[in-house]
Amino acid sequence: MFSKSPLSRAQREMMAVVASAASDCEYCQLHHGEALNRYWKDRKRIEQLRSNYNKLDLNNVDKRLCQLARELTLNPNSIDEDKYIIPLKNTGLSDRAILDAVLVISYFNFVNRLVQGLGVEADEQEVQGYKYQFRI
Repeated sequence: MFSKSPLSRAQREMMAVVASAASDCEYCQLHHGEALNRYWKDRKRIEQLRSNYNKLDLNNVDKRLCQLARELTLNPNSIDEDKYIIPLKNTGLSDRAILDAVLVISYFNFVNRLVQGLGVEADEQEVQGYKYQFRI
């Protein structure tokens, strides 16, 4: 999330929110929604991202990243190169960017299971006071 990447920090936070929503991990949705809001500055838009990103006016790259995040989370065996990878390449994303997207999504699938498996509950006070490092 903090390293150099062809993907913006906002794109990585966006995928974290979508993967966490697909996993039904409220804790990570709230934390990463808060981080994403530092970029989007629109809580209603983030709530829509959590409930149904298809209703948002996202650019083609972001929409395809969200599709990948949801599908890789819910149906990892269904990731087909023609359906998911080639369209991302056609948007201009490099192989490195696509690798970063898959790494971020996979990481959040792992972390969501940890949080849920340990019974960690969301605390709105904690989320609002959370300090994020921001790099452009």
